[in-house]
Amino acid sequence: MSNDETDRPEKPMPTIAEVLRPVQLLAFAGILGVFVGVVVVIATRDWPLAGIGFGIAFIVGLVGLAMFALAVKPNADEQHQLDASAGHPADRPDAGDDPDQPK
Repeated sequence: MSNDETDRPEKPMPTIAEVLRPVQLLAFAGILGVFVGVVVVIATRDWPLAGIGFGIAFIVGLVGLAMFALAVKPNADEQHQLDASAGHPADRPDAGDDPDQPK
């Protein structure tokens, strides 16, 4: 038996863009919600209705952006990092070894 922590490759540090990606999605959904809220308050001068419009636009924008983010196919480098972090057998040095079979 070997120690699993010594066999694992070190995980690469995420870039600033990868770390801030959720913040960008929240900010864009917030801007969309504010835009809808401002349009509703200018059109109706009804603040509660503008708040409802803001909330609906924010949630719909957030869900829509999340769906688009999930639909993006990772490139080769990203796929390699995903495979390495998931510990797929092809990435481990003992990939072909079956622990149940005698040597």
